[in-house]
Amino acid sequence: MDEVRIDKWMWATRIFKTRTIAAEACKKNRVSVNGAQAKPSRMIKRGDVLQIRKPPITLSFKVLDLTEHRMGAKLTPSYIENVTPPEQYELLELNKIAGFVDRARGLGRPTKKERRDLEQFTDFEWLDDDI
Repeated sequence: MDEVRIDKWMWATRIFKTRTIAAEACKKNRVSVNGAQAKPSRMIKRGDVLQIRKPPITLSFKVLDLTEHRMGAKLTPSYIENVTPPEQYELLELNKIAGFVDRARGLGRPTKKERRDLEQFTDFEWLDDDI
């Protein structure tokens, strides 16, 4: 096996959960091989470097070996090498932190302070004094 379709390889090496999702990422121009945009039917070979944009970061992988068959997660290191720069992971961490700081009011679960304020507002002890 000298070449494999990129969508099959990304699914087999567990970069994407399904082959359909891998193909959609290629169609949306989120996958490039050696700097060139890749269609789902693009054939890859050993030594190619893939850049996959999963917002907010871009992951980079080097193809060590080829396969069309999905494998267990423990076997993937023999087929793929992660060459993503550390700056991308730092960007991911900053994005996670920013998600909690910039949460718009009313979206998602209430914070602890908001929950306490709600409980204080709905506390019915003041009704018991009049009865």
